[in-house]
Amino acid sequence: MHPSLDERCLRYLAEAVGCGSVRAAADKLNVNASAVSRQIVQMEGQLATPLIERHRRGVRATPAGSLLLDYYRRQTSDRQDILAKLTELKGLRRGHIDVVLGEGFVGDLMSGLLQGFWARHPDLTMTLDLAATNDVVRRVVEDEAHLGLVYNPPPEPRLRTHLAMPHPIRVLVRADHPLAAHPVPVRLADLSGHRLGTMHPAFGIRQIIAAAEQAEGVRLEPALITGSIGVLKQFAASGTGVTLLPAFCAAQEIAEGVLVALPLADPGLDGVEARIVTRLGRQLSPAAAKLLQHLARGMAGEGREARRGALSSR
Repeated sequence: MHPSLDERCLRYLAEAVGCGSVRAAADKLNVNASAVSRQIVQMEGQLATPLIERHRRGVRATPAGSLLLDYYRRQTSDRQDILAKLTELKGLRRGHIDVVLGEGFVGDLMSGLLQGFWARHPDLTMTLDLAATNDVVRRVVEDEAHLGLVYNPPPEPRLRTHLAMPHPIRVLVRADHPLAAHPVPVRLADLSGHRLGTMHPAFGIRQIIAAAEQAEGVRLEPALITGSIGVLKQFAASGTGVTLLPAFCAAQEIAEGVLVALPLADPGLDGVEARIVTRLGRQLSPAAAKLLQHLARGMAGEGREARRGALSSR
């Protein structure tokens, strides 16, 4: 007889691996840790193979466990798709959307795009999670999020790009900072002698800058490294130092004249894009598909306006 794959056991396995430990999974599931452990052991016995292995920091999946987790994610995704189709018949009166995004996109979303979406679909709910570039990609391809808004994602064949907009990296400085009067475009070498703030290496922005450093043969020595775009904007706006970010991340501060965005000489810092992505082959729920359509239309429109503004200011 073939062993059965109990959905509860699979869920316990997924939570244990996702949380990094059996105890953390039990807390999340609101059950005893022994219950989680017992279910996993039972499934290991039925399948005659270990599914998790313990290490100093908790537990991780064995190759067999990883196969089961892929199966469980597909089953969960398929079930969501069926329920979503049923919801569509009700005219989008219900539905939840999971979005994962880089912090730089928050201003665009909260400046009017989400308000417009909820005005049309007031009963839909949403989770917005902030993450670094690599984690945005991972969560989208593993179906932990319906949509991802990501800056300069690494090559990933399991991603589908629905909208790509050029958003070059700029030097952001306070309007009265000495570098604001520097002849443009600015070279990375020109930043030496100025206190610099950058993102952590896990973020796409920092990865692009690192490639430009190598191309120019320079090495930047940041005074501040952070995972927060908000911190970098405050760092520059206070006059403490300068930072390297796409201008759209600080659109409000630039419009108010607090910050100035200076172009960079390295062509590699110009050809980078912000993207809306989903997992290739995933059929989105009606609610997520509506949001995708709304965001793509709205952000493409904002991109055209920004390009026209840039041309008229030359």
